[in-house]
Amino acid sequence: MPGPILIAGGGIGGLTAGIALRRAGLEVRVFERAAEIREVGAGLTIQSNAILALRHIGLDRAVVESGRVLSAGSVRRPDGTVLSRGDLEEIGRAVGAPAVAIHRGTLQRLLVEALGEDIVETGREAAGYEEHAQGVSLLFRDGSQVDGALLIGADGLRSAVRTRMLGDGEPLYSGYTCWRGVTAEGGPALEESTETWGRGRRFGTVPIERGRIYWFATLNAPVGGRDEPGRVRSRLQKIFADWHSPIADVLAATPEEAILRNDILHRLPTSRWVEGRTALLGDAAHPMTPNLGQGACQAIEDAVVLADCLIRNADLAAVLLQYQARRKARVDAVVLAALRLGRLAQMESTPARWLRDRLLTLTPASVTRRQLVRSLSFEL
Repeated sequence: MPGPILIAGGGIGGLTAGIALRRAGLEVRVFERAAEIREVGAGLTIQSNAILALRHIGLDRAVVESGRVLSAGSVRRPDGTVLSRGDLEEIGRAVGAPAVAIHRGTLQRLLVEALGEDIVETGREAAGYEEHAQGVSLLFRDGSQVDGALLIGADGLRSAVRTRMLGDGEPLYSGYTCWRGVTAEGGPALEESTETWGRGRRFGTVPIERGRIYWFATLNAPVGGRDEPGRVRSRLQKIFADWHSPIADVLAATPEEAILRNDILHRLPTSRWVEGRTALLGDAAHPMTPNLGQGACQAIEDAVVLADCLIRNADLAAVLLQYQARRKARVDAVVLAALRLGRLAQMESTPARWLRDRLLTLTPASVTRRQLVRSLSFEL
């Protein structure tokens, strides 16, 4: 390899890519725009497909042991009526790996430790790149640059690498905003993950490590909305006041300062992720709505497949095209499926919601299981 592989972005996708590439014996440099690597965010689910991908780089056991293995999940009405339930343990056995819920900060810490803190250079915000005969140069906001053999743009939703490559403008607003939080230790207990669908709003709860609960709440709303400081939790308590237990207890057990809000943004599938010796990965390549819990999971798959392509092919000009060819159809399908599910779940029309709920109730568990086993499998 004529120079290091440069990775713009030290999130889950960028860190996993760094680990996978280093395990393949390649020199890697990771650049993160934040001034320091801090444990931030709320929770997320590492689905079975991502655990299988992590197994290829020796990290599956650490993630499973650090998080909370999920046993079951259900979709409900606001009064608590179960519309659909899935046995996640059974699905995990079928595909060969469990689904694990974990705090984002915990996962980030595991990845940094596996990669090595000295590999991540903080305070380095990517501004673009330039290709040349010897390789590629990553350009930074401060005017500096570094040279490498390949560049991986893993710099998130508003990726500077993507802007330079595709110039496709701002991401799209889904039509709903989302609050996320994690309960303090000693709060309510939860045995299974739940997602409750109401009129243009949802509330989800997921048990994570140390007896805490990660939760999210969505609401159809204009883009760019803001909450009154110090009144976020009380607003959510009003929005979901008559919803089933333990939603009220979950909100009450969440510190006000621990509640995050973000509009849900995405992009439609693009024609390519690759240009010369530069490739996009994770949210920089395929930002998706979180309705399938696959955003981080698909970034992890990207990273493992990219490293496998580099192991199998010495032709650098062909490696990134091979990576794109192996990943794009699968990820495009996930992006579109997540978008459709979000539209279904955020419905406001009463007749449409009645039909939606009826279809969920009538769908045989065997059909749901078969679909999940297929989508949650992963092989190199």
